Amino acid sequence: MFIIKLGGSVITDKTKECYFKEKTMNNLAKNIKKANKETIIVHGAGSFGHILAKKYKLDQGYQNPGQIKGFTLTHEKVQTLNSLVLKSLHKHEIHAVSISPHSIVKLNNYELEKMDFKIFEEYLQKKFTPVTFGDVVLDRKLGFSICSGDLLVQELAKQFKPKRVIFVIDEDGLYTANPKIDKKAELIEKTTISELESLSTFADKHADVTGGMKGKINTIKNIAKNGIDTVLLNGNKPDRLYDALVGHKTKSTNIVGVKK
Repeated sequence: MFIIKLGGSVITDKTKECYFKEKTMNNLAKNIKKANKETIIVHGAGSFGHILAKKYKLDQGYQNPGQIKGFTLTHEKVQTLNSLVLKSLHKHEIHAVSISPHSIVKLNNYELEKMDFKIFEEYLQKKFTPVTFGDVVLDRKLGFSICSGDLLVQELAKQFKPKRVIFVIDEDGLYTANPKIDKKAELIEKTTISELESLSTFADKHADVTGGMKGKINTIKNIAKNGIDTVLLNGNKPDRLYDALVGHKTKSTNIVGVKK
């Protein structure tokens, strides 16, 4: 089994509110169908969630009544994106079902307090493909906060111990620096958790409310600690996701899990 994270930067344009990249999503769905592997799919909120979440400061927890409107609008938009993702998967004969985080996840000061994994297990047993996504959720200490897609991936990986976690992003993988602003940045093809500790990252101007690449690296370290390998690859390049799913060599970054 594989856990696939479809980054918001790949399936949406983060600079334009609610801009869905349908052609890119269709290509990714085609890759997933062609590989024919058991998967759980998680997708980011992209421009459907982060722009509103930032506007209403939802990542800072409940501070004033005006944020209630922001919470509901953000939830509506990410569910809209989720419906578009499902439509693409269904178009390619992937029997995907949506599992909304706000009804199965509760946080406590940004940390996971509880999550219902049983619903994922039951759908997988019946040969469905569960699909979940970054969303706004209740938080015991803060009132509410944001449950990122990366946090969902981390916890699902810990629970299901997949063969591999694949992060589909808008770059070829991890670099020694931010390739969007540093032309000397070099692709890291293979690395370990200890080497990740010293990797410096720089947020670009569209870094989102969930921490961008810095947060992703922290997630990957936690996944690696559970002995699970992680791959980061470019979702804008045809067939790279398929190659990673079937074990073909492809341009990417591979992080080796800590074997116990």
